[in-house]
This record gives sequence, C-alpha cells and structure tokens, in this order.
Amino acid sequence: MEFKHIPVLFQEIMEIMEPKQGELFVDCTLGGGGHSQGFLDRNGPDGRLIGIDQDTEALEAARQNLSAYSERVTYVHSNYSQLDEILNLYAPEGVDGILFDIGVSSHQLDEKERGFSYMQDAPLDMRMDQEQILDAWHVVNTYKEEELVRILKEYGEERWAKRIAKFIVEFRRNKSIDTTGELVDIIKRAIPKGAREEGSHPAKRTFQAIRIEVNDELGVLERTIAVAVKHLKKGGRLGIISFHSLEDRIVKEQFRYFASDCVCPPELPFCQCDKVSEVEILTRKPVTASLEELELNSRAKSAKFRAVKKIV
Repeated sequence: MEFKHIPVLFQEIMEIMEPKQGELFVDCTLGGGGHSQGFLDRNGPDGRLIGIDQDTEALEAARQNLSAYSERVTYVHSNYSQLDEILNLYAPEGVDGILFDIGVSSHQLDEKERGFSYMQDAPLDMRMDQEQILDAWHVVNTYKEEELVRILKEYGEERWAKRIAKFIVEFRRNKSIDTTGELVDIIKRAIPKGAREEGSHPAKRTFQAIRIEVNDELGVLERTIAVAVKHLKKGGRLGIISFHSLEDRIVKEQFRYFASDCVCPPELPFCQCDKVSEVEILTRKPVTASLEELELNSRAKSAKFRAVKKIV
C-alpha cells in the first residue's frame, strides 16, 4: 500500500525552525519524510538529517521519498524514547534542530490492517512499532475493569469511561474482542443514545486512549523533551506538533519549565534552586492550521505547533 502522509503546518514550521545551510536536523517521527524534505532542501548541500521512526513501513517510504538526499540522511529504526542513545551515537556534538510530529499518521489511519481507525473493521492492533508485544487486543481483553476506566478517563477524557469498561468486561466473559468493529459496537451500546448523537464519533475517545496506552505516547513525550533540549546546540530549535490537549499540555508545561530561571516555591524569600533558563519560547501561542490548509487536509484541524530555541 502506498504510504500517504501530508505534512501539517509545513510552511509555518519551516519559518520557525529556520533550517540553514550545513545544519544538522533530527526528525524524530520521520513518517513519509515530508517535513524532512523541507529541512534537506534548506540545509543543503552539506547539511544532514537523522530520521527516526518505529514504523518500518514509514522508514521504507521515507527512503524512497528522500532518495535524492540519501547521502545526507541517516535512517534509524527506533522509538524516539531512545533519542539520547541515538544522538550520543550519531551526533555527539549536538544538533541544530529537532522536530516531533506526535500521534498517528494518515497512513496508519488509512491502512485498515493496522487497527487504528474506528471507521474500518480490522484486527485490534494500534501498534506504531509492529515489533513490540503489547497491542490493543491485549489492552482490551486482559486489562482489569478499573485499569480500563483509568486509561479511558486519563488518556481519552471519556465521560462514559465506567460504562464502556463495564460493557467491555461483560462482553469478553463470553468471547474475546478481536476486531475494531466489535469494539465500536460495544462502545455504542455502552454510551446512552442521546450522548452518542452529540459531537464526534462515539468511539473516538476510547480509541485514542487505547492507542496512547499501547504506545506509551504521553510518557515517552514527557521524558524525551528534556533529552531533546540537552542535545540542542546553542541557537538550536526544538519544535513539537501535537494533536490533542493532553499532548499539548505536556509540551506547554515542559517548555515553560525549561524557559524559567527559577522553580522555587513562591513563598521563599530568594531563589534556592539555582536553575537557569535554557530556552527561549518562540511560539507564545500554539500555531494552528490556516483555512487554506484545512481545505486541503482536514486532519490538520487539531494540529498545534510549539517551538523553543536553546539559549545556553
């Protein structure tokens, strides 16, 4: 299947990240290589790029799409949770730019067999790294009811979490839940009719929560921002595209922390933490898609981009 993924906020990201000739950039979620091509067009002829992705299909697509730049690209099959080890190996002197495009790609949503979409019936999977063991089937069929409630509330902000978890557990007493279609039907039965007819698809929040759990998306993001800041050269830029409020909240709070020069409790008469500001925030408010972009790519609707620049 052709790997299709339209890079969101492309022009805005190029303007804020400012790739320059000879610089080294890192794309931590390479996908089809759309943003990376923009970096390579601007940091040539001698600039380099390190492209990381845990999805082998994405890496293969990127190799094809970026074949004209092959001598300047290092491909790494890994999760960006391993960013510290990767950059210690390939860029021990630091990098000039790092980009994260968080969440599921258009290709993963469109490829039925991956089980990310609630619009198509497919095996329950949702793994971004198809070599990992934990998948959506194991979450749905083996997690205790209270664990399901927790992830639906915490990661999906689902108001009907208790009812959905209860219906899942009751259903699997008779047989396992094997497909996305079966899970969607259970969710629809669990949510009262009036609530089902409000807003977006009734399964959207549950699928989001399970996907985040399977791939540890929020935990990895929070841990990796500090690593990214550490590896930036002075003047280097870090940019992150998020797609829902939980991700954006983590990015916003982490950027504020690294931009602050004191984190002592306000009641202390003077600073005792000796913390220094490490970054300058480049986006006081998140950058969102223009109306023109939304007409071409509706999936950019929820995209938010924030960026910082290393100042020490």
